[in-house]
Amino acid sequence: MRGAGQQPIIVLSQGTKRESGHQVQVGNISACKTIADVIRTSLGPRAMLKMLMDPMGGIVLTNDGNAILREITVKHPAAKSMIDIARTQDEETGDGTTSVIVLAGEVMSQAQPFLEQKIHPTIIIQAYRVALEDMIKLAEEKFNKPVDINNDDEVATVVKSCLGTKMISKWMDLAVQISLEAVKTIRVDRGGSSEIDIKRYCRIEKIPGGTIEDCKVVKGVVLNKDVTHAKMRRRIEKPRIILLDCNLEYKKGESQTSLEIMREEDISKILEQEEEAIRKQCDEIIRLKPDLVFTEKGISDLAQHFLLKAGITALRRLKKTDNNRLARVCGARIVHDTADLREEDVGEKAELFEITKIADEYYTYVTSSTTTACTVVLRGPSKDVINEVERNLQDSLHVEALWKWLWLRASRRREKSIEGVKQWPYKAIGLALEVIPRTLIQNCGGSTIRQLTSLRAKHAQCADNWTWGIDGTTGELADMKTLDIWDPLTVRVQVLKTAVETSVMLLRIDDIVSGTKKSQGKERNEEMPQ
Repeated sequence: MRGAGQQPIIVLSQGTKRESGHQVQVGNISACKTIADVIRTSLGPRAMLKMLMDPMGGIVLTNDGNAILREITVKHPAAKSMIDIARTQDEETGDGTTSVIVLAGEVMSQAQPFLEQKIHPTIIIQAYRVALEDMIKLAEEKFNKPVDINNDDEVATVVKSCLGTKMISKWMDLAVQISLEAVKTIRVDRGGSSEIDIKRYCRIEKIPGGTIEDCKVVKGVVLNKDVTHAKMRRRIEKPRIILLDCNLEYKKGESQTSLEIMREEDISKILEQEEEAIRKQCDEIIRLKPDLVFTEKGISDLAQHFLLKAGITALRRLKKTDNNRLARVCGARIVHDTADLREEDVGEKAELFEITKIADEYYTYVTSSTTTACTVVLRGPSKDVINEVERNLQDSLHVEALWKWLWLRASRRREKSIEGVKQWPYKAIGLALEVIPRTLIQNCGGSTIRQLTSLRAKHAQCADNWTWGIDGTTGELADMKTLDIWDPLTVRVQVLKTAVETSVMLLRIDDIVSGTKKSQGKERNEEMPQ
């Protein structure tokens, strides 16, 4: 960079790389297309699986867009943005991750010809924003049908649409039953509104072995834990439960402390003092006559001895989240100090406590028929299969489905009212939406041009044909109403918003400045003469 006196002014530090102008936009488009191409074959019921190996040597087998992109390490900043939108889509709606990446890549690709023709990115962005508003308006007002969430058959139809693209589709009825039962269990009605907290109160416990048919929903909590002492009871009906968030051990000094023992009997006094402190804690628990004690911290051997003598079963080192779900199952309140224990803190809602041995592991079941927390127990021949089933069920709990290609015909009427250069980028959004049916046909091995032409003709024939699309299993034309394939509106609207807004953000970038820090030794080497 040169100043007014033509003297060079150094603005960027040495080793900083700068790209600007058209080159940046083309680079961003190429990066987005590359990411989209990676997972394009993972869309639809005929999706291919990706095998990914992490740095530790672990293997992931999946066709879930978010899971694939989580395992990929990329360098280009635009590619990193694409991976972030998959995560955003997953957090917002639970699924649609593959769709949003494929669509965003195509929207970016459609912008390239306009940039080559020297159309300013701002004009393209304005047209994209108008198209997004129209798409959302059409989706909310015209291209939808209401679903009664209290009608299990209607909800099951939407869940089946979601699972049709997954590995678990072979066990469709079982997966739908598990999803519906889990959501119904954790649903809480409060003041005219429903609260469904899947993350906090619906946990998935993976137990290798058995078959996928053995998967089930347990109304309660399942923990990979055993009792602390071998002689404690492993089955209790209608137990009284205490939940703790404190150690049942002798409290050592926080800072370094040293004891100077002058006589032999002083050792006995110190041990008696420790025993007395633990006995006091145990007596405070025994006073309430519980059958079960769960704590998030440790339980010393001496405390185990006192509790065993009182006929109390104890489990230690629970996760905070598991303790919260136990509180919801048994009605107990988590107490932070045994001195604060009261009768109302004891939980009595649990119906059964049982520990069973599966293979070499012990699993604790605390169940209740009236609980609002549940555990989905997954079984399968290997960890890879169980992990993929877990990813599929996570999607079905949030609910997603296949794409219906609706908007292109409506956009062609609207583009006539848009004047000037903007009408071409506006039309390009409609063409970008074709990427979904086109990819579904390609993944089935069908004839892309023939089927897309037939689909255009079908939509042009009659306004009521908007439910026609591509059958992702055969690659042929089909009426989605007949196949009972429906999408949650929130998923689809979020896909459109995320894909278009990400493309708009990336098109506005015209400068990339990147700098790398060099180690001091390396810099010294570079300064040394050759």
